[in-house]
Amino acid sequence: MDTSNIKTTNKHAKHYSEDSFWKKTKKIVGKASKEVLIKAFTLYYCLQDKDTPAWAKAVILGALGYLISPIDVIPDYIPGIGLADDAAVLAGAIFTIATHIKKEHTEKAENQVSNLLG
Repeated sequence: MDTSNIKTTNKHAKHYSEDSFWKKTKKIVGKASKEVLIKAFTLYYCLQDKDTPAWAKAVILGALGYLISPIDVIPDYIPGIGLADDAAVLAGAIFTIATHIKKEHTEKAENQVSNLLG
């Protein structure tokens, strides 16, 4: 198992809280692509699953913590590219833990994003 993603993102896990996650996702609804939101919510629902192993939860916490963190490689307020680094981190986390993502996680994520986007 490649643990480099865990080490890279784990320093951002301290920024994660469920309340901060919901505030951030509501804030970026108009700025983020549907795919970025689905990735974030897929990770969120995988994190909630008791079957997800601790190492995978560490990866998820780091990725969602990076999304929430006010310190980014590319600041979120830059139009068009502000969420590109966040998208890359989320995609990397999904790739790393892909075997633990269940169909129900992605279905819940897609439903949540549909509700948010109206």
